[in-house]
Amino acid sequence: MTTHWYALHSKPRKEEVVWRQVRANGFEAFYPRVPVPTANPRAGGVRPYFPGYLFVRADLSLAGLSTFQYMPYAIGLVCCGVEPAKVPDEIIRAIQRRVTDLAATGGELFDGLRSGDRVSIHAGPFAGYKAIFDARLSSGERVRLFLEMLSGRSVSLELSAAQIERINRPQTRPATA
Repeated sequence: MTTHWYALHSKPRKEEVVWRQVRANGFEAFYPRVPVPTANPRAGGVRPYFPGYLFVRADLSLAGLSTFQYMPYAIGLVCCGVEPAKVPDEIIRAIQRRVTDLAATGGELFDGLRSGDRVSIHAGPFAGYKAIFDARLSSGERVRLFLEMLSGRSVSLELSAAQIERINRPQTRPATA
């Protein structure tokens, strides 16, 4: 029995339904998700790391391609030409580590976000203002920022993490000779 990992394409926003079906049919499945801060704590605080895709481990000589092509809400296995593309075990392990690391840090919003980084406030009464990120608070859903005022002073704010977005750091170019 030779099992391999394959990427399974699903219809938009149907990854979880397909994931449940794959597991119900007895296949090993990996559906990577990452936490997303939300303004409403009851809202779903996760999203797919690869929207529209999940991974399935199967022996296609036993299961057959049609198992995945005709599954409700599935589009089929990702293929190179006519052959389903195998995903190496090392890639699956690397994705699992990455998703675990993102979950531990609070999600992609906080990935690489350090004290002193500039952020933009996009919701709430301070929408449109720029601020300086200070810290993620213990709950993980709130952050402390410093809002710069006209007088050169800054005011400390605590906001929902869903109300901010990172301002991309400018790319530094290597010096040319």
